[in-house]
Amino acid sequence: MARIETEAALRAIYQPAPGPASTDKVADHITPEYRAWIEASPFCTLATIGPAGLDASPRGDIGQVTFVQDDGTLALPDRRGNNRIDSLLNIVRDPRVSLMYLIPGSGTVIRVNGTAEIRDDADLLKHYAQQGREPRSVIIVSPKEVYFQCARAVLRAGLWKPPQDTGHLPSVGTILEGMTRGGIDGETYDSEWPARAARTMW
Repeated sequence: MARIETEAALRAIYQPAPGPASTDKVADHITPEYRAWIEASPFCTLATIGPAGLDASPRGDIGQVTFVQDDGTLALPDRRGNNRIDSLLNIVRDPRVSLMYLIPGSGTVIRVNGTAEIRDDADLLKHYAQQGREPRSVIIVSPKEVYFQCARAVLRAGLWKPPQDTGHLPSVGTILEGMTRGGIDGETYDSEWPARAARTMW
């Protein structure tokens, strides 16, 4: 096994160099075309970095997961979760973020790299209320790079094909029971989860 340790060695493997279709697609703001894709996406991953390391968090919502305030500003309401706030803690320590948007049925992936801050202005929280509940905060993202990723990864994964049977995989309750050495009863956790999720979605 040969370890690649230099930029030159890595670039030598990945030839030819990226062509115009791979480089000219990058915008430093949200163009009208990219805005349409971002507003159509109900799901994204939010990647952050902090002193404890990296974190990637799934984000999803009804209709659209983020909102374009203007061509240099995105708003990502922080809906209810598990209160670990890993991503938010990272942002207050290091503002660099990356977003990756998916649209069910499409192979196109939209990526946004930039910086972020966290706001809890009362009018902002009220504006992004969903199902009668306001977010705890809103992540405001200033894009530095916006571009689309080729569809090969989504096509190879068959991401939007009929769902696979996951019945043979350990449930979340089973994982928790193992991690807590029986402190959490897995069967009870799994049976209560649907109702709990419905009550606490927003």
